[in-house]
Amino acid sequence: MKAFPMFLATSGRRIVILGGGEQAAQKARLVIRTDAEIIVAGFEFDEELRALAEEGRLRLVDAHEIHADLFERAAITFVATGSAGADGALHALAKALGAPVVNVVDRPALCDALTPSIVDRDPVVVAIGTEGTAPVLGRQIKTAVETMLEPRLGALAALAGRMRSAVGQRLSARARRDFWVWVFSGPVRRAHSSGSERRAAQLLKARLEEGPGAAEGSVAYVGAGPGEADLVCLRGVRRMQEADLVVHGPDLPGGILELARRDAERRVAADPVEVAL
Repeated sequence: MKAFPMFLATSGRRIVILGGGEQAAQKARLVIRTDAEIIVAGFEFDEELRALAEEGRLRLVDAHEIHADLFERAAITFVATGSAGADGALHALAKALGAPVVNVVDRPALCDALTPSIVDRDPVVVAIGTEGTAPVLGRQIKTAVETMLEPRLGALAALAGRMRSAVGQRLSARARRDFWVWVFSGPVRRAHSSGSERRAAQLLKARLEEGPGAAEGSVAYVGAGPGEADLVCLRGVRRMQEADLVVHGPDLPGGILELARRDAERRVAADPVEVAL
């Protein structure tokens, strides 16, 4: 990877957009749902930007007022004038005035951070990046993911967030993980996605009241086949994502291990019989 994927914290910070035309409006649409203070600096402003300013959703400032204070607490600064020359000059100015992270539209070489395609189910957010090489492909993947995630999924995640403390107090680490697997892959999610949000909450709370029950465990053998990660079956990938311990042979390709949970314990077994057991 040439760019490490991260999510920028926006609470108590600002997002600065340099430019006042259509490109600036596009960036405003992208960030308007964050909780950041949004400031757009330009000489003339698109009607959409003026309307957003009138609604109090962002603030417009004259480009003559661009100074170092503008970039204080800035999570990211977008340069989006629609002019290559103006973009280059504003990029240099923003960096000179202390802007820590700058993104210039359609100029990957001038970007400290790249803008991904986003699937928004707030607070569930999926970002798809191609390191600026294939934005059309990124949008195609975004469309595919949009069809996978039900519109109400964010509300279900928010419900889980409200219950997280109670679950943490009642259940052990392993029991918590099993509980949330049940929530997001069982009747709670099905009820919520069908519009029965109250029923979903009732099911979740009732299951929590029942407690963890008897501890259960299982062993799954996942065949690595010829050693290609894309040949591991879907069920095998699921088991690796659920495993607390992954035991594997010394010659297992790293690409297959990448399919396992990041926090799963990993153990190399020199004896093939031990691996099978």
